[in-house]
Amino acid sequence: MNLRDLRYILAIAEHGQFSRAAEACGISQPTLSVQVRKLEEALGVTLFERGAKSVVPTDACDRLLGHVRGAVAEADAILAVARDLRDPLAGRFRLGIIPTLAPYLLPLIFAPLRESLPALEIEPWEDQTAALLERLRTHQLDAALLATEEDGPDLVGDPLFEEPFLAALPPEHRLAGREVVDEAELAQDILVLADGHCLRDQALAACGQAGVLGSTLRSASLSTLLNMVAAGYGTTLIPGLAAGAAQDAGLVLRPLSARAGRCIRIVWRAGFPRRAAVEAVGQVIATRLRPFAQGAAAGAV
Repeated sequence: MNLRDLRYILAIAEHGQFSRAAEACGISQPTLSVQVRKLEEALGVTLFERGAKSVVPTDACDRLLGHVRGAVAEADAILAVARDLRDPLAGRFRLGIIPTLAPYLLPLIFAPLRESLPALEIEPWEDQTAALLERLRTHQLDAALLATEEDGPDLVGDPLFEEPFLAALPPEHRLAGREVVDEAELAQDILVLADGHCLRDQALAACGQAGVLGSTLRSASLSTLLNMVAAGYGTTLIPGLAAGAAQDAGLVLRPLSARAGRCIRIVWRAGFPRRAAVEAVGQVIATRLRPFAQGAAAGAV
């Protein structure tokens, strides 16, 4: 019994005739009949009740069909995986992305990725940095978009674009009238994300804070911070790609005097065999964000 014989069984069960099944399999009807007879002899059961105009699966065949379909499906999956491995720019690509980047970047890059890499099936996974690194190391992700350096020799990374931070202020805030805001002036009422978000540490570092804050609010999402700032609860720093969401919330945005920001990198395992796919995805993202990065460098975010 081989995979070809299993395909023959499925074809006969589907078409109900040896002639149509043989045509679907690309062989002659006598050849198909001979092969099925041999298979029935090997199995010791009759698979089809043959009539003058039709062929009907026997009860034994009905009980076997589920297993046959499963075996053929698994064999096809093996062939598909092997085909994807031959072409690194085809098949599933699991891409991790941090929460402070995902909602703002993904809408910008999905269409360019589909256009440039049509055979690559991007599967995004949003999580905090530590969780993404763990998934990378346990082979649950193929690459990740992070705002920090890779943290070990088993990982490598390439920078894609620079993302500046902006001061996000309620309209009535004392700093809202400034053209440029000094980071240190935000320290006394800055709101930050909860522990585990790299943006929290980056915001604190930009404002010269070691971790002691005036506000007790710790949010798990950037959108919550924006809404709290809009309500006059304090100020915050946001990454440049979130500017649209901040403006929609009614916030005033100002550039920072020291031009603090973060570098977005694509990170992957050093031994990952589909490096070409990682580099291709990274190139598409870098190209799509180039106008943004150029505008940020000129101070026109």
